[in-house]
Amino acid sequence: MSKAGLNLKYLRKLRGWTQEEFAHKLNIKRSLVGAYEEERAEPRLEVLEEVAHMFKLSLDELLLKDLAHQQAGSAGSYLQKRRMQKLMTAERNVIHFVPVKAAAGYLTGYADNEFIDELNTFTLPMLTGGQYRAFEIIGDSMLPTPSGSIIVGEKIDSMEDVKSGQAFIVLSKNEGIVYKRIVKNPKVKNKITLESDNPSYQPYQINVEDILEIWQAQLVIAKVAAQQRWDVNSLANLVSNLHDQVSTLKKKMN
Repeated sequence: MSKAGLNLKYLRKLRGWTQEEFAHKLNIKRSLVGAYEEERAEPRLEVLEEVAHMFKLSLDELLLKDLAHQQAGSAGSYLQKRRMQKLMTAERNVIHFVPVKAAAGYLTGYADNEFIDELNTFTLPMLTGGQYRAFEIIGDSMLPTPSGSIIVGEKIDSMEDVKSGQAFIVLSKNEGIVYKRIVKNPKVKNKITLESDNPSYQPYQINVEDILEIWQAQLVIAKVAAQQRWDVNSLANLVSNLHDQVSTLKKKMN
């Protein structure tokens, strides 16, 4: 009997996706994902091929093996294969990527190897040595760094190694994942101040004991902003409109 439905459910939950999110990635209806997982319908071949590609599995593994009940540490288990793939590429400075949608899961799974193994990865040839991780940031608190940028940070293991005034990704119990500048006060050892580059945001303090991880920002990956270009006609219209507005204001003042 095919194990495809059970395996789809296991793999989806392993990534922390809802049925709606999984359906979107597979370009099918959410109701179909539910039907497959409850074994009310057999997944179509094109769906199975997409899942196999997504999770680096063969169709035989997806159809015939019970991935959820394989011994986690056994040589043939799905998780063990993924770990081996990561180990084989470790010397290439693999960087795990934490998108905004995975931020909540990362807060609880940052120390879970199985969770980290399921994050997408990439490499950057200019980074050598150290341990790196990439985080997607949303919001305007660190302008001019735009919302949606990817911050690549290097792991900092001790608060003693944190240089005041530098930018960091800070993971803490109460604030979650934030991208801020850390300001240290030599007289107050148990607190740090987090500051934004955007002056509209006020700095605030957090307890050092609440910090779970710190990653010093090394690179910012951002989309290229579209440059606004003006043609002669647009500029002429703009000048004309300004002239009309000035004339109107003069009439009102007189």
